[in-house]
Amino acid sequence: MQRLQIWPEKFRKFFLNNKFVVFLLVMLLIGLNVLVFAKIPFVFRPLSVLLHTVALPLILSGVAYYLLNPLVDRLEKKSKVKRAYGIVVLYLFILGVITVILLAVIPIIRDQLLGLIDNFPRYSSQIQQELAHLTGSKLVDQLQQNTGAELGTVTTRVTTWLTSFLRNALNGVGNFVGALTEIVLGIVTTPLILFYLLRDGKRLPDYILRLVPTALKPQTRMVLSEMNQQISSYIRGQIIVSCCIGALLYIGYLIIGLEYSLVLAIVAACTAVVPYLGPAIAITPALIVALVTSPLMLAKMIIVWTAVQLIEGKFISPQIMGKTLKVHPITIIFTIVFFGKMFGVVGIVLAVPGYAVLKVVATHIFQWFRFRSGLYASSGEDDGEHS
Repeated sequence: MQRLQIWPEKFRKFFLNNKFVVFLLVMLLIGLNVLVFAKIPFVFRPLSVLLHTVALPLILSGVAYYLLNPLVDRLEKKSKVKRAYGIVVLYLFILGVITVILLAVIPIIRDQLLGLIDNFPRYSSQIQQELAHLTGSKLVDQLQQNTGAELGTVTTRVTTWLTSFLRNALNGVGNFVGALTEIVLGIVTTPLILFYLLRDGKRLPDYILRLVPTALKPQTRMVLSEMNQQISSYIRGQIIVSCCIGALLYIGYLIIGLEYSLVLAIVAACTAVVPYLGPAIAITPALIVALVTSPLMLAKMIIVWTAVQLIEGKFISPQIMGKTLKVHPITIIFTIVFFGKMFGVVGIVLAVPGYAVLKVVATHIFQWFRFRSGLYASSGEDDGEHS
């Protein structure tokens, strides 16, 4: 009888009171729940449709909120105007600015864009002629003999890849046209969502904290504060940096006389929101235009691009972005590639802020587990606890 009583005590001592074993049991239960819900995906179908519908207006409203909220706060403090009236005034000002841009800048962009599209066949044939001329040169023959590679084979593979890329791009354009209704709906609903965010955004953490247990409210408030700081710093900083890059490139392209300077600068500014990979994408159309213009123009364009990247890397980004994210460049590149593979273009754009948010949450969860489990306590702390 006494032996039968010993086994429950040993089981409680070595398993139920073992924090590491309890942690493994919790992870096992989580894994079983994930497996069960994976077998019944139709349960999450309405949730998936809901997220797909509201994702675009929520993302646009969130970005605009972090850009405009400081202006609304300053307007409310300086002019003593009610917050709702200040938002309406800001809306009217933005509407006026957009109207001026549409009337003044859009015709120039349209003319340059149409000219670039009309001249694209000429650029393509000119590049083919340059490649044909390069193929017959003595330097290429020597390279082929030394490396054993045939330029014709390489050119064929590159052409095949470009054809496949353009076909996929056209399919993407078709999908985009098919989703035009959702995009228009998202753009129309964004100002309404943004209005309520600007008016009641400060109360949102309190609404969330009502759903959190009392013991976890201080930690949750800290997590929400850090997440808000990370996202706001990144969005504001990245958009300001992108605008600076576009303005500097436009000035540089005008100085060297590069064609379609405004369109190329706008493309560079839009792609600059993606760290590291954006500039590599944006330089491609500028390289093509400069290459078909003249070798001298190509050299000038490379000089302008290098100068702008140096100014951005040494002066603009350190002053605006600072070290807010504290993420290694290699981690950023891998994050962009992974999110792009998982979620497409939207994943590429939201990769870095999404990673910053996940990093904040994971850091606090690890700190909580480290504090509660006692698995990372040093020997000195263990002695102090036992004493």
